Amino acid sequence: MFSVIKNRDRNAAWQYTFMQQMSETPQDKRHHAEGNVAVHTQMVLDALESDPAYQVLDEEERMLLWAASWLHDIGKIPTTVVDESGISSPGHARVGAAMARQLMYRGGDVPFAIREQITGLIRYHGLPLWIFEKPDPLKTLVKASMEVNTKLLAILARADVNGRWCDDKEALLYRVDCFEEYCKEQDCWGKPKAFESANAMMHYMSKDDASLHYVPFEQPKTKVIMLCGLPGSGKDFYLRQFKDLPVMSLDQIRREWKIDPTDKSGNGRVIQEGKERARQFLRKQQTFIWNATNITRQMRGQLIELFMLYDAEVELVYIEVPYQRLVEQNRQREQVVPLAVVEKLIDKLEVPVAWEAHKVTFRV
Repeated sequence: MFSVIKNRDRNAAWQYTFMQQMSETPQDKRHHAEGNVAVHTQMVLDALESDPAYQVLDEEERMLLWAASWLHDIGKIPTTVVDESGISSPGHARVGAAMARQLMYRGGDVPFAIREQITGLIRYHGLPLWIFEKPDPLKTLVKASMEVNTKLLAILARADVNGRWCDDKEALLYRVDCFEEYCKEQDCWGKPKAFESANAMMHYMSKDDASLHYVPFEQPKTKVIMLCGLPGSGKDFYLRQFKDLPVMSLDQIRREWKIDPTDKSGNGRVIQEGKERARQFLRKQQTFIWNATNITRQMRGQLIELFMLYDAEVELVYIEVPYQRLVEQNRQREQVVPLAVVEKLIDKLEVPVAWEAHKVTFRV
């Protein structure tokens, strides 16, 4: 897949099975009178390549935007609903970002940093149009700026609008212009929003009514290193460098209690026991490592909220190896996770982003 992206090869891009599926996925004529998703995608690429703002970008930025334009509506394939009210695709950006990540990861040749930037652009491609309808536009913008380049995002959004036939095109383009001005006003145009400290950033992210400019006087009293990665990615190997730190391992609890990883009710008990053991370290203000897959943002968020209740600084360490190596390393483990389970976890994987923890480290 990387050769298609790197060379921006439309002929090769159109050979993928999902392109045929896109051509069979309809769109509401009120918003997309041009036709199905594949037709729209072709028009978006045309609009992108003719945009002067795109033409002056460097090679890597053009590559990122081309790939994001190609894949931006892939999520419409499974989410499109046709009913008496029309045609809609609720959640297609979020679903499409996950689908794109899975395609690129299993394909094995797209570099991690490139993959995640493309994924971020897909995830937020509709944000410039709808940001002021969000419950908290400012926090939404700040988070997005820490995940994706907002300048590239605006170029993608303009191509998305220009690559369709609709009556409200000028109004939609005006919304993108407003998004650009909002980014500049908040000093996150083409760059992540800067904070005085990691502690100030986490305070803002974790409090609904927090001021963007507030800097907490209190400092963290302890630290938690939280591992994140698929089974077989090498988390236990990574731990060997921390011989002096205690480890809270969910796998270890499963072995102690003889609970299979596929046992859902048993896993609930394992997690509760893990949280209780973590509290023991936190009460003593003792630095420790939380070792588990932690592949979803919801799971990580619940744990980080717990750790921060005890004034802990959290470092998220994400560990990844190529797909084929992951499968092989999992096969060689003492406690092998069934391949079907690994595949489901890949489908659920949400790679950590900068605003989730005080520090996010990638070991890829």
